[in-house]
Amino acid sequence: MSAHDFEFTAIDGQPIRLAEFAGKPVLIVNTASKCGLTPQYAGLQALSEKYGGRLVVLGVPCNDFGGQEPGTEAEIKKFCATNYKVGFPMTSKNAVVGAGAHPLYTWAVEQAGEAAVPKWNFHKHLIGADGRLAATFGSKVAPSDPALAAAIDAELGA
Repeated sequence: MSAHDFEFTAIDGQPIRLAEFAGKPVLIVNTASKCGLTPQYAGLQALSEKYGGRLVVLGVPCNDFGGQEPGTEAEIKKFCATNYKVGFPMTSKNAVVGAGAHPLYTWAVEQAGEAAVPKWNFHKHLIGADGRLAATFGSKVAPSDPALAAAIDAELGA
């Protein structure tokens, strides 16, 4: 099993099959609109723009931590577009921890153990072009962090 075996529902209701991203690394980030880390949206958008179509950034709105994503999908989409000009794909709201966690998050924990369990909003999972879990980064690792850039570049063979 690989990350390519999973799918999400997009924020607008369409399916997002991770298999569609095969051949490209994917940075999956659980997001929230009312968090002290919410400004990371700007950095995620910058990453998406920097790497163009070579990297997919995928935002997964999540209300698991402090109730910091209380909005509807329409409200989240508007907030992200208005405040951060988010152009990367976003999913519908999903749980990322606990019994109701999206299956991709359960799989990630099976692959990497405790390091893959999001402890807060803006935890990052880097999926390799081949669908394996390449790396995980905690919430406080900014999208501009050199270690994250190095991991992305390694996945791109740069």
